[in-house]
Amino acid sequence: MAVCSPKCAIERAQTQRKTKERKEHREAKEKLKSRQDWMREAQTAFNAYRREITKHLGCISCGTHNGKMNGGHYRSVGSSPETRFVEENVWCQCERCNSYLSGNLTNYRIALVKLIGISAIEKLEGYHSPAKYTIEDLKTITKSYRIKLSEFKRFNNE
Repeated sequence: MAVCSPKCAIERAQTQRKTKERKEHREAKEKLKSRQDWMREAQTAFNAYRREITKHLGCISCGTHNGKMNGGHYRSVGSSPETRFVEENVWCQCERCNSYLSGNLTNYRIALVKLIGISAIEKLEGYHSPAKYTIEDLKTITKSYRIKLSEFKRFNNE
């Protein structure tokens, strides 16, 4: 590509070199990530999406719109890892209910009945085959929920 001057050519070459170095550094860091690191990234992207699309409801357990909001799982990841990425399982929840009241599950379930119905809750509470996510699966989940979140924000800010 043509440049306007030697100074411009030097600046362009330096910019291209820095860009290449950043890309190589990012790729090297990704190779060092464990499956658990990828799981954490996927969970963060998924929770951010669910928090954003359900925040207008406030906390599912107590209804508050104040303070820090989390992506609260109805069936916890510890007790039901196979429902970790089930959208009906994660709703906006305040820090108090999620962290200090162990999910405030009685009120969570009452609100969930109103939102998705008892049959959907029974399905959520029922058996789910164990999920075995590969690193590629987790990369795909992360990417898809980041895209969904940006599209949701773009659509709702227009």
